[in-house]
Amino acid sequence: MASAKTTLSKPASGRFILFTLALGLLANLVPWNGMAKLLWPDCIALLLVYWIIYQPRHVGLGTAWFLGLLMDIADGVLFGQHALAYTLMAYMAQILHRRLQMFSPWQQSLYVFGLLLISLVIMLVTRLAFGAAFPGPLYFASSVIGAVLWPSLSLLLRLPQHRKPRPDDTYTKLINK
Repeated sequence: MASAKTTLSKPASGRFILFTLALGLLANLVPWNGMAKLLWPDCIALLLVYWIIYQPRHVGLGTAWFLGLLMDIADGVLFGQHALAYTLMAYMAQILHRRLQMFSPWQQSLYVFGLLLISLVIMLVTRLAFGAAFPGPLYFASSVIGAVLWPSLSLLLRLPQHRKPRPDDTYTKLINK
């Protein structure tokens, strides 16, 4: 039996989703150099995974592809590498989204690590196929950092969706019976 202090979740608005994805794009465009650039997680990838897990009707493969093309243009890299990596990562997240919703954020972070790692590997293989040099094993550190940040990001993105139940709320009356 649930208590009256149960927190209800409402769906995220399209504006909020768009706002977070725009912030993620801006965060990816911060001009880091050296070690910081290697350690900075791919914010777009993290946000895509989050929204595909929790709002799969609003964010999907098309969004991942479009944001990937924007990142390719912004980074000035081989056109389509981010788009390919984000789309395949988003597809895998869509396959797992029901399962991942049942896990705690710390358990989800293991899956998120795998998804981010797959995205990095796809981008690396694409770059290597076109003659780029291997950046070294530290290249994969951003997927570890992204997975560590996942529980905090997940909590932060859920905060605007929570509302406290009102005493006259029909749902509250049903769970308190």
